Amino acid sequence: MQRKFFYATIVLSIVFAALAQARAQAAATPYPKMAPVDQYLMPQQAEIALARSAAPPSISDHAEVLVMGRHGYTTAVKGTNGFVCFVERSWTNKLDHRDFWNPKVRAPFCVNAAAARSYLPITEMKTRLILAGKSKQQMAAAIQTAFDQKKLPPIERGAMCFMMSKQGYLNDAATHWHPHVMFFTPLTKPESWGANLPASPIFGTEDQLDRLSVFFVPVAKWSDGTPDANPIN
Repeated sequence: MQRKFFYATIVLSIVFAALAQARAQAAATPYPKMAPVDQYLMPQQAEIALARSAAPPSISDHAEVLVMGRHGYTTAVKGTNGFVCFVERSWTNKLDHRDFWNPKVRAPFCVNAAAARSYLPITEMKTRLILAGKSKQQMAAAIQTAFDQKKLPPIERGAMCFMMSKQGYLNDAATHWHPHVMFFTPLTKPESWGANLPASPIFGTEDQLDRLSVFFVPVAKWSDGTPDANPIN
């Protein structure tokens, strides 16, 4: 009897440990797979307004605006100033990001002409592949092949964008973070820009998949002119 009780106790301990590990994994990966496509879509007029909120009206009112449908992005509004506004979804995050499949993510961008030619095609290709049912690994492999075959261009000098939308949702942790502008460069160590250093106003990250680095510079106001009341952490 004691031996049976001992073994039963061991089995229960293993089961509880497995359950605890499963709960921990679920907490670390709250979005383990793609949600139904409808959860990533928006009404067109709402998406146009959200995309334009990425930059001040003096820029976004004259920009081209893209909206995402079931197969990718299409032009909803023609522009005249070379800027393009659009709303990125979760799969433009890094592959190991916990929000990679988060259907709540809505990241408004307004890119200048250089970024429209060299950054936007990456977002458009990722989106087409994901909406076609490709896995994140298949998407990443296709992106690398496109770079190698020069079907995707290298990032251009001077590529930048506005991300100043108070209505954006970048991920569960940051929500809309802070209003900021971003600069895209070929792969560059963040410290070469003084980024991520104590008291530096610049944040930076290297993106190996997209073959570029991104530098974030927070600004004082949202695109609607209201101040950012939250301090930078």
